[in-house]
Amino acid sequence: MGLTAGPVPSRVDAPVKAGLLKLVDHARTTGGWSLRRAAATLGADHVRLLRWHARAGTTGLVDAKPGPVEPAHALLAEEKAAIVKLAEAWGEIDRSHRKLAHRGSRLGWVHVSESSVLRVLTAEGVHLPERPARPPRPRGAWPGWTEPVPGVVWIYDFTHFARSRRCAIAVLDVVSRYWLATVVSAEESATQVEVAFSRALVADGKDHLLDGDLLTELHTGAIVEGDDRVPVLLALSDNGPQMTCRHTASFMAAARIAQHFGRPGTPNDQAWIESFFGHLKGENPHLERIRDPYELEAELDALRLHYNTVRLHEGIGYVTPDDEHHGRGAAIRAARRAGLAAAHERRLATRRALHQAHP
Repeated sequence: MGLTAGPVPSRVDAPVKAGLLKLVDHARTTGGWSLRRAAATLGADHVRLLRWHARAGTTGLVDAKPGPVEPAHALLAEEKAAIVKLAEAWGEIDRSHRKLAHRGSRLGWVHVSESSVLRVLTAEGVHLPERPARPPRPRGAWPGWTEPVPGVVWIYDFTHFARSRRCAIAVLDVVSRYWLATVVSAEESATQVEVAFSRALVADGKDHLLDGDLLTELHTGAIVEGDDRVPVLLALSDNGPQMTCRHTASFMAAARIAQHFGRPGTPNDQAWIESFFGHLKGENPHLERIRDPYELEAELDALRLHYNTVRLHEGIGYVTPDDEHHGRGAAIRAARRAGLAAAHERRLATRRALHQAHP
């Protein structure tokens, strides 16, 4: 049975104790051994064997759990009852076990930790009421005059570069993903928005929208009102103060650019520009390490050329934004589809010829 393989461990199960006692009784009754001699042979203290023998007829040989029945710091029954009462009275208002713990101290009902409140309520099966979910806010529709073609819908936003202590605003074409303009500055305000869009209009050949009256209106602080001309551009953005301020509204209205703001707290409404900044910083981690603002601006200009003319964009069918913005994207994608079909037919023809030559 392996009972005499070595000294008896400090803790053994009840079946092992019973087996040891049987061996001792057998040795004493049939062999005339003494208890001490049998205990020494088994590698156990004879006092332990005596204690086990006494317990076998009373409480049993199963060891009780160490320590007291309840910890000395356990909650009292009246404290548990106070926690349940607190949840019934204030659960609808506080709706949180953390707040209930502080509410109990505030009222002088019970002084317990936040985790104790949670444990008691869980053990009692008490569930605090949850706050009703806010109804989803519907996404605003774009104006009916917009078309899914390049040069109609633009999006812009700011991003920060901590090492250089600068922020950059980028203007992007939503359909073609063409990176139109960038402005690096120490602050983000309506002035940067105006400069960025002025550069973007020039880069896209729409500088005729920047007429002479525009600068006069901006400098005098006049808001263009009652203009019945149809806008030629739609500018998407979030609800930042530099996007929604009076100066930006004046500039956009004078340049015949309509504004469309995303829902508050919903960055998916600006997914194009958020994805752009994510790829820009993820593929060029050195931008975050640049300290010189002028070096950062020069690097962004170089990356804008690479992004527009070299890098293939997955979102527009693996063509460059320059191809898509200037109308070459559809022809390139069609040429690839035709090339894939021709290559497939060529492979089939080659295999058929080999099969006929070597049947």
